[in-house]
Amino acid sequence: MQVEIRMDSSYTEPKIIILTAAMTDEISGIAKRLSEDTLRIIPGCKNEKIELLEQDDLIRIYANAGKVVAVTDRGEYVLRLRLYELENRLNSDRFIRISNSEIINLKQVNNFDLSFTGTICVKLSNGTTTYVSRRYVSKLKKLLGI
Repeated sequence: MQVEIRMDSSYTEPKIIILTAAMTDEISGIAKRLSEDTLRIIPGCKNEKIELLEQDDLIRIYANAGKVVAVTDRGEYVLRLRLYELENRLNSDRFIRISNSEIINLKQVNNFDLSFTGTICVKLSNGTTTYVSRRYVSKLKKLLGI
C-alpha cells in the first residue's frame, strides 16, 4: 500500500481520498476507521467514582454476574457498556474477543499455549490465565497467522 501526503494551504480541513482497483476488507476497514467519530476512551467505575480508562491501560474486559469489568494495572473497574458496545469502541487491531464473555488486549499477552486440545490458553501480563473458547479459536489463529 502506498501512502501519499500533500500539503496544500487552500484546504481548511484534511481531505482523504482512497484510490483502489477494488474494494477489499482492508480498504473497508481503513475507511471505517477514518470516518469513525466514536469516543475511544472508556468510562469505568471504581469506589463510586468514574475514571476515564485509556485503551492502552486495559488488560482484559470480561462479563461476570451481569456486570462488565475492565482489568487494568490499577485495579478492576465496572463498566456501564456491554461487551458488543466495547467491541465497537476498542481498536480492532489491538483487542480481540476470545469468548462470549471476554475481550483481551493483544499488547498485554505474554504467551499463547496451544498444547490444550480444542482451545488456547492465554497468559496475560498481570499474571491472569484465561482461555479462548472453541468458537473463537479459528479467528485468533487467523489473526496470529498460525
